[in-house]
Amino acid sequence: MARVRTSSKRCMVNPLKMSQPLGAALAFLGMEGCMPLFHGSQGCTSFGLVLLVRHFREAIPLQTTAMTEVTTVLGGLENLEQAILNIVKRTNPKIIGICSTGPTEIKGDDLVGHIKLIRDRHPVLDSVALVSVSAPDFAGSLQDGWAGAVTRMIEELADAPIPHARRSRRVNVLPGSHLTPGDIDELRDIFEAFSLDPVFLPDLSGSLDGHIPEEFMPTTLGGCSVEQARTMSSACWTIALGEQMRGAAITLEHRTGVPYVLFDRLTGLQCCDELLASLSRISGVPVPKKYRRQRSQLIDAMLDGHFYFSGKKIAVAAEPDLLWAWSRWLHEMGCEIQTAVTTTNSPLLTRIPSEEVVIGDLDDLETLAQGADLMIANSQGRQTAGRIGVPLFRVGMPIFDRLGAAHLMMIGYRGTRDLIFQVGNVLMAQSHEPTPASWIPPMENTDELVSINLPH
Repeated sequence: MARVRTSSKRCMVNPLKMSQPLGAALAFLGMEGCMPLFHGSQGCTSFGLVLLVRHFREAIPLQTTAMTEVTTVLGGLENLEQAILNIVKRTNPKIIGICSTGPTEIKGDDLVGHIKLIRDRHPVLDSVALVSVSAPDFAGSLQDGWAGAVTRMIEELADAPIPHARRSRRVNVLPGSHLTPGDIDELRDIFEAFSLDPVFLPDLSGSLDGHIPEEFMPTTLGGCSVEQARTMSSACWTIALGEQMRGAAITLEHRTGVPYVLFDRLTGLQCCDELLASLSRISGVPVPKKYRRQRSQLIDAMLDGHFYFSGKKIAVAAEPDLLWAWSRWLHEMGCEIQTAVTTTNSPLLTRIPSEEVVIGDLDDLETLAQGADLMIANSQGRQTAGRIGVPLFRVGMPIFDRLGAAHLMMIGYRGTRDLIFQVGNVLMAQSHEPTPASWIPPMENTDELVSINLPH
């Protein structure tokens, strides 16, 4: 069992974590026709907007209530009301996701009460879903904000169950923030191969997968629709992906009566076996042949790669669910998790295959990763890796110095197989294989050697 320690520094020297409002906004970006709204200052919104644009390399819809020092002290009702009305007038969204920030949380703005009052004043908002989430950026991290936003969407959008309205092939899927749009695309293919009809809440693969629309849209370009969210009570099962989604799955079960099953990771052999076995039981469909072949390919990749993974010391820094997924499969490949640094607390941390897990920053990682063979972190860790001379493999958010971050696929048999090749190639590049001359014995007596080899 790993020992969990919180860094005792008085400040973050080189931050690893992203804020709760950013995670909440990211979840809202997975909804169709959505406009995320930061209830805070313009600076809070600008920082989040720049980070999302750099990571996804797409136009990101994100608005702000533009709170100032005076309006923060006096209360943000007027700013919130004006922002919502302007957004509805100019962009005609189907849903507005309202995320609180540090200043408004400290002031104690009652977002739920404000929204009720605004709706009473303006009947034009009856056709727009307004979902607010408490997301103080001085506590928690990105995955906490994501989980909070998904839970609030379930509370506000999911309708009560209708008797005899269950669909035997419909499943709700609650993906965690550690899954990329590419991961969700792969999951959709897996579910549909079992003749299941998945509804992802939220669905980043529809809105942030890098496609070019036929015409400009001021809101999100795709994702889970409000109508799909309202019919989640008709599903036969809910599948939650990541420990961060346990609370949302429980909320959905209490609200709709739909039972749930949770998978804390999908990178690795055993966890993928468990997922496909569960889908086969739910659907009554045998595991398709293509996944049996993919499983065989993954096992072969594990055999090919274990020579280069075995005994390697790895330093991992990521959000808890991503840290858990990566540390577990690296451990299964024979690596030693020398250092594990994360952003916030989680029940998974004590199960990380490392002696210690530090809730800290990249400065802690730099201190603890000395002598490691590989560092796993986001692009913010590139200077740290450079200073200590350790190669960096980029995962998580943000990744702004490499292309294709949204299309990384790291789950399932195929995703795990490809990760073995990608990470294994980095480890191979660091090894110094002997040249042919280094293992040929020195020929001190050439004449004698030649005479032995000549035929009689």
